[in-house]
Amino acid sequence: MTVGKKKSKQLRQDALNLPAAKFFTKVNRLKKLQRAIARLTPSWQACIPLAAIIVLVWGYAAVAQTAPAPTTEEQLASLKVGMDTMWVMVAGMLVFFMNAGFGMLETGFCRQKNAVNVLSKNLIVFALATIAYWAIGFALMFSDGNGFIGTSGGFFLWNVADNSPATGEAYQGIFDSLNWTGVPLNAKFFFQLVFAGTAATIVSGAVAERIKFLEFLIFSLLLVGIAYPITGHWIWGGGWLAKAGFWDFAGSTVIHSVGGWAALMGAAFLGPRIGKYRDGDTVAMPGHNMSIATLGCLILWLGWFGFNPGSTMAVDPNAITHIALTTNTAGAFGGVAATITAWLYLGKPDLSMIINGILAGLVGVTASCAWINLPNSAIIGTIAGILVVFAVTFFDNLKIDDPVGATSVHLVCGIWGTLAVGLFADGPTTGLYTAGPAAGLLVGGGFGQLWNQLVGIISVGGMTVLLSTIFWMALKALLGIRVSALEEAEGLDIGEHGMEAYTGFVKETSFDNRSESGYGGYGGGSGGRTNKL
Repeated sequence: MTVGKKKSKQLRQDALNLPAAKFFTKVNRLKKLQRAIARLTPSWQACIPLAAIIVLVWGYAAVAQTAPAPTTEEQLASLKVGMDTMWVMVAGMLVFFMNAGFGMLETGFCRQKNAVNVLSKNLIVFALATIAYWAIGFALMFSDGNGFIGTSGGFFLWNVADNSPATGEAYQGIFDSLNWTGVPLNAKFFFQLVFAGTAATIVSGAVAERIKFLEFLIFSLLLVGIAYPITGHWIWGGGWLAKAGFWDFAGSTVIHSVGGWAALMGAAFLGPRIGKYRDGDTVAMPGHNMSIATLGCLILWLGWFGFNPGSTMAVDPNAITHIALTTNTAGAFGGVAATITAWLYLGKPDLSMIINGILAGLVGVTASCAWINLPNSAIIGTIAGILVVFAVTFFDNLKIDDPVGATSVHLVCGIWGTLAVGLFADGPTTGLYTAGPAAGLLVGGGFGQLWNQLVGIISVGGMTVLLSTIFWMALKALLGIRVSALEEAEGLDIGEHGMEAYTGFVKETSFDNRSESGYGGYGGGSGGRTNKL
């Protein structure tokens, strides 16, 4: 009986699966739908055909608006923009990290009682540079204008005309001087911003241990917002020096010399630290921590691989690797040359001079790194390393007190590096590059490129000295730029910030006060040569 029921149930199911049965089932369902619609209000019944029309049109529009697949050429172009942008951003981050290098270097080369002050200046200066450069600096430096300054706007990067990453004749915007690089405008701004911050940081070390904190901040805003963009426009912004044939690949003049000139004027207007020069002798005031100074040097050396190769602002394998090698070679030879020179001249292979020489070589090759061969980069670095040793004692003889040697490294070697373009540039017909300076004097060219470089050095130096003098004199007259003698003796950490860098640590003091005539160095020599003031 149970088997019979199962067979009967199976037969009924099979009957329902027949075409006729399926048809009647659908009819019944349609009738149920009609009865359900009939129970709706007239308003809801009127919405049903309208909804059906919207769904049909929507589906058709979606099909009609489907974009065609990009071509292989379009995909490759988009990939190149992405890779170039990534390289520019990473290189810019390396340059940004140089702020840590400057902070460590300057703190280590200054005395313990001023460590907080030096660290504070190096930390806040990039924040201030960001604000000043975003507000007006970038617009003045790179927007279209005359040979002197950019006049097309672009302040705060707000609502500017720009179709980057289009390049060359396809570019439409107010930053024609940057139309050679195919990256978005924001990437261009970021890379130039970290350069501007570097120029302001150079000043920090030269005026360390006796400048008021607020006045330094105001000067940094004026430098990055006004002085640096004006001379930068002349060279990188399509100004009159660029049209006259002056070349500076990554900033020996645009950044290092400008920061060096501003630092020199600041040190001159401030005057030397108390006790630095006594009875015609130079008293060494050694830095308190050569360990972090050395770390700072290594960080800066690393950052230079973003500073110089990053200035290609494109993923060009040949150019990037070549520039990295010329940069590293110059830094290495600069360090060795400074070590040997200091050993012979001062009697000891002073660590501060080794650091001096490495940085001097890096600064010296910055202007020419893309346009010279490796042997010539070694020559440039060697000469920079020798120059920096004698530059330190030269400024001491002038009674210009620079606690960290910013003028010796960045100004003197920045000038040398700019001249090196006119001496060692290979020339655009040699295959190393197709657009750039004419061949230098020592590689078969004439005096033409060297003369252009000399004009640029004098012009930029004159304008920076003029503007820096105005800024420093105005601050000195209105607010005063130097702390009191008591505050300087106590230390700026307590006077300016009300705190110490090494609270709880035992402090070391020397027992004598020995002076050394003609002795200098980035940090004023190694420990134990004289007592802390």
